[in-house]
Amino acid sequence: MLGSEYDYFKTKNSNEWYWHFKDYPKSNGLKVFSCFACGGGSTMGYKLAGYDVIGCLEIDKKMNNVYLKNHNPQYNFLMDIRDFNNLPNDNIPKELFELDILDGSPPCTTFSMAGLREKTWGKKKKFREGQKEQTLDDLSFVFIDTVNKLKPKFVVMENVEGLTKGNAWKYVQDIYKHFNNIGYKVKHWLLKGESMGIPQKRHRVFFIATRLDVNLEKLDMSFLYKPIEFGKIKSPEGSKVIVSENLLSLIKLAKYGDRNLENACLKARGKSSFFNYCFVYDDEVAPTLTAHCNNIRWDTKSYLSIKDIISISTFPQDYDFLSNNPDNVAYICGMSVPPLMIKRVAERLTPYLLEEKQ
Repeated sequence: MLGSEYDYFKTKNSNEWYWHFKDYPKSNGLKVFSCFACGGGSTMGYKLAGYDVIGCLEIDKKMNNVYLKNHNPQYNFLMDIRDFNNLPNDNIPKELFELDILDGSPPCTTFSMAGLREKTWGKKKKFREGQKEQTLDDLSFVFIDTVNKLKPKFVVMENVEGLTKGNAWKYVQDIYKHFNNIGYKVKHWLLKGESMGIPQKRHRVFFIATRLDVNLEKLDMSFLYKPIEFGKIKSPEGSKVIVSENLLSLIKLAKYGDRNLENACLKARGKSSFFNYCFVYDDEVAPTLTAHCNNIRWDTKSYLSIKDIISISTFPQDYDFLSNNPDNVAYICGMSVPPLMIKRVAERLTPYLLEEKQ
């Protein structure tokens, strides 16, 4: 198989981040079911790699409506994953017990380095307004229960980099134990979007699990794609959303090269704050896009435009967000795995899965 050394040359002048739904390739016949489907970032990534995503599971009705509009799944489960796990097997389509890949991105804010982390572990909360309260730090294990129920050939589980940091490392150890207990072997990788041809510094931990009869010892998950600077993909203008006078006064105090507004806030107020307001420079890869999208273009001193958000997230240019509200677009893109990131991972798994079918 061609490995990471080939990546740099293959995408030296890549514009894979710019695409439309019509660009999906011919199906390779491999089937995927997506849990915690959100806006379908993972779904689109698998489809870009030639997979058939036959269904999804999502707890958020608003998000599910967006998913249905863009992906039209054969099977749709709008429910808590715990409720899905409790369904009698006879109530679940036979195809879901014959999956090549079960995909899942359990909500990860509880492990984010920008969040409260340990203070939220074991506590119930609403992940988003309109949802019921639930504990979030155990959803990886609930997802593994889903694996045990459906018995897919492969499992791809994604989470934030913070899961491997500090006290959260015990969760990684427990994830390995849970997979082993149900007869799956597992490995994990920290993958960086800027090394995968994604125009965003999106760092994610990927767990890939397989049944014991599958050999994954030679699986290569190293990537050396050429970084794509923001200046090469940006829209002509930033967002038309007005930056407040309060925020603009801090931006004026910032110096070129500042990562965020923290130093400016220290100058103006003598205290540290606004560290989530990150600058985006033309000659660098854009920083991680959050669900709140507080990223500020240095060139225009404005928020990212909708086009900017779509491009750095590698969403299709004709994706229907059911709203032109920048906050809604940012939320969907910020909560979703960049499709191109999943495509890269899926392409590395394809040879193993096709070999299994022979």
